[in-house]
Amino acid sequence: MHRIEDAGAYREPDLPATAHYAEHLRVPDLSVGTYSIAAGGTDGQRPHTEDEIYVVTAGRAQFVADGGSLDVGPGDVLYVPAGEGHRFVDVTEDLALLVIFGPAEGARSLSVR
Repeated sequence: MHRIEDAGAYREPDLPATAHYAEHLRVPDLSVGTYSIAAGGTDGQRPHTEDEIYVVTAGRAQFVADGGSLDVGPGDVLYVPAGEGHRFVDVTEDLALLVIFGPAEGARSLSVR
């Protein structure tokens, strides 16, 4: 058993208008981290080769994916299949997301659509 400290807690990005990712746990079948985007910040991520779950722990933004868009806030849980383009835009409040990858981020070598 492991307690994962500070998982989902907002962390100020190093540079203004950017994002910060901190990985908390990595095993072959999954990884867990926290993704933070400051209000007004930019999410520059690209599609991942692993399935992904986001749990919004703080803040508000719009989530845009290949399948559409929706407003998100604390308590929302999002599933993004491997290879699907997605990003957070219009971040109106500092956004903190608990991120779970299965398998661990970067573990697959799929071609991304």
